[in-house]
Formats: sequence, structure tokens, C-alpha cells
Amino acid sequence: MAQSAIATAVAVLGLGEAGGRFAVDLVRAGATVSGFDPRVDAPPGVRPATDGADACRGADLVLSVNSAADAHDALAQGLPGCRPGTIWAELNTAAPRLKETVAAAAADAGVAVVDVAIMAPVPGLGLAVPMTASGREAAAFATLMQPFGAHVDVIDGPFGAAATRKLLRSVFYKGLAAAVVEARAAAEAAGLTDWLDDNIRKELTRADAATLDRLTQGSVTHARRRADEMAAAAALLDDLGVPARIARASRDWLNDLSAT
Repeated sequence: MAQSAIATAVAVLGLGEAGGRFAVDLVRAGATVSGFDPRVDAPPGVRPATDGADACRGADLVLSVNSAADAHDALAQGLPGCRPGTIWAELNTAAPRLKETVAAAAADAGVAVVDVAIMAPVPGLGLAVPMTASGREAAAFATLMQPFGAHVDVIDGPFGAAATRKLLRSVFYKGLAAAVVEARAAAEAAGLTDWLDDNIRKELTRADAATLDRLTQGSVTHARRRADEMAAAAALLDDLGVPARIARASRDWLNDLSAT
């Protein structure tokens, strides 16, 4: 493995929003970067590879920045080009179990897989986006990446610990986003978009450290009443012609809470 960060050869598999920005930032920071994506051209400064194996040939570090559905395909295509000792950073947002199967598939080739989770949106931050890493080679991954401006938090715990944290946060944040999108769709159907947008902005601005306790404790204390409220909300969305997926899921959770 390269001893100097500036001499590090990096392969980036997946040149979409995140992978493409990582590749550009790495080049600017002095890395030698090869990239492959069957749907996206390599950005300036990145050597365009003919396939995954070509991108990985000679690389000290491979960044797999695809979707969970493509994680195994990316490994299968890239692995023939990897040499023993290469670090494979699995940055795909996937369940720990899937990442474990990727690590097992790479082990026979002497390639160590690191579980890496991107913890914030990449646009606007690029390689400086907060990342967490777990697994035996997590510290080595951080050592390679930090000289290029990356922010990697190596966390204790087994392989998959980083993915677990990422997905737990996703339940909260993406669930919140889904609730907002559903509510706004209903508000648009009711002709109340501006009113609801103002209400949501005020609620988000008013949130503080005590908001978590109010949300969790209030849901338990008032579960029965709130379940009925969300059933009524779901009925309203039905009348407005808007799928009430989040409203009904909230009703079901509150029904479960009221039964405890």
C-alpha cells in the first residue's frame, strides 16, 4: 500500500452525484484517480477506465459509490483488477448484512472491505462530507483519506456499525421528508400550500433539544387520541385523492403504542 497520501492511487466506481464529486476532489488534492461508470463519463482529471477491473488495476483504495442493488455487481466487476492489500471502501447505502456479504466475497482475493457511511448530502461539501467507517481496516481507510480533506470518524463496533448508524438516521430523516412531502401534496390539493409551508417552517425553526422528548413522550401519553387523529387525517387525504401512506403508518404506530 502507498505510504504517501499524495501518491495514493484511487479507483472510483460510480461517478454519479457523490462519486463524481469525490473523484474530482481527490484529483484536486493530488491523488491519481481512475473512474468507471457505465452511464456517466469520467470528469476532467480522472482517467476513464474501460470497465471496473481496469479502474481498480493498481489502486491502493477503491471507493464503491453505487446503489445497494449494484454493490455486488460493482465488486464482481472490480475485483479482478484488485491486488492483495487493496482496501475496498463500501460506501453504498445498504443494510449491514449486505455489506457483510460483499466483505466475504472480497476476502478470498485478499481485499479488505471497509464499511463506510456518508452522513450528510455530498453537494456543497464534497470530500469534506462527514463519513463514518467501521471494520478492521477502517483506521487505514481514514489514514488514506484524511490528507485529501476527508472527514472520517472511525467508530467502535463490528463491521456494519457505520451502516447501522446511517440507516437509523435515515429512518428519522427520510421518514420526516416523506411526511413533509405527503402533507404538502395534500395541502396543494386543498389549496393550502402556502399556509402549510409557513407552519412547517415555524415548527422546524422552533425545534430545540427538548423536542425529541416532547415527540416521544407525547406520542405515548396521547397515543389513543393521536391514532384517531391520524385516521381522520388519512380519510381527508383519501378525499383529496392523495395516497395516505405516512398518515396510515403513523396511525398504525400510535395504535400499537396505545396497546402497550
